[in-house]
Amino acid sequence: MPSLFEDLRWRGLVHQITDNEILPARLDAGGMVLYIGFDPTADSLHVGSLQQLVMLKRFELAGHRPIALVGGGTGMIGDPSGKTEERGLLDDDQLRANRDAVSAQIAGFLGVSGTSDGPILVDNAEWLAEARLLEFLRDVGKVFSVNEMVRKESVRARLEGREQGLSFTEFSYMLLQSWDFLQLFERYGCELQLGGSDQWGNIIEGVDLIRRLRGAAAYGLTSPLVTKSDGTKFGKTESGNVWLDPKKTSPYEFFQFWVRTTDGDVPDYLRRLTFLSRERIEELEQELKEHPERREAQRALSLELTAMVHGATEAQKAEEAAAVLFTEGITRLDPETLEAALADAPTTPIRRTAIEQGLPIVEVLVETGLASSKGNARQLLKQGSIYVNGMRVGEERSLGTDDVIHGRWIALRRGKSHQHILLLED
Repeated sequence: MPSLFEDLRWRGLVHQITDNEILPARLDAGGMVLYIGFDPTADSLHVGSLQQLVMLKRFELAGHRPIALVGGGTGMIGDPSGKTEERGLLDDDQLRANRDAVSAQIAGFLGVSGTSDGPILVDNAEWLAEARLLEFLRDVGKVFSVNEMVRKESVRARLEGREQGLSFTEFSYMLLQSWDFLQLFERYGCELQLGGSDQWGNIIEGVDLIRRLRGAAAYGLTSPLVTKSDGTKFGKTESGNVWLDPKKTSPYEFFQFWVRTTDGDVPDYLRRLTFLSRERIEELEQELKEHPERREAQRALSLELTAMVHGATEAQKAEEAAAVLFTEGITRLDPETLEAALADAPTTPIRRTAIEQGLPIVEVLVETGLASSKGNARQLLKQGSIYVNGMRVGEERSLGTDDVIHGRWIALRRGKSHQHILLLED
């Protein structure tokens, strides 16, 4: 059984640490209190936050106590790290709504229960909102060197950009995050801050602040940012972010995001984001090399992460939807799952009265582009190439109300993959 630090290294989750001599042994011994911060810049976390949520859970399983800090205070400013321009500032109502939604997601993921030894969820507005400016500048601001701060990569990159620059508001973020670390150190005995590699500058300033003001040791560990093998941003699709909130990204869409993962990205995601054993991951990696067309690794990744975020039942439903979408089993899918599964398919609206009167399938095939002409449509029917709701249709007939799934859809298909949806409208 590998130690925690060995496992983190094997999974590619160690980028920088503050103390190579002490920290690995401390991690393996258990019993540390550690934290990661999440700013509520939206009303849901997205898959870009998944690695950090999983990191907190890994540390808990290894005998440590995790703290998830929601930035109800720092969210008013926005972290400039890794950003090329300043974030838009949120009003109080939106920030509060975002904070509550993100807090609920984190609490559900980590199983926060308020017990004396379980995971902790805190909001840094608890101390930042009460901070007095002159006292903060006297006690915290005096410790920071502006010369050193401007040498940080996240700051320097923005200062060199003539158009955008860096506002004083953003410049102060490093001080606030460092103070978060100090507050957690004093309130909970927190000794370790985790984060993505773009947080390194902020983390080491917090470590230094605790040393200077309290004469105590604290530590930092960063993980590489999760990116795609082609260098594009992780968690983005053509339609935007892939969210953890099922109302923003359905469990089926979430499942399909991972199913579509390229072969080159799968091993990295399996190691970093899942709790699968090393042996199982290496089996899947070997399977991927030998039989990439089977996509077993993608399916395993999709099942694991969908179950982790949405529960085993939703993961099974999403897998079933993907499996039966082109079969007659499509009629067994619940309306929500079916709607998500059909979201990307070409769609033609049809008046409900027309279906009630009966629509000749030959005409429908031409209208939807599945056939080039009525003659071609009749030929496709004779060849057994046409399917209605996954069932082969071998002769001419009319589509009627019996063909409608959940009162809304009729799924047409030509061959193995050319699908078209009729959507009933009143």
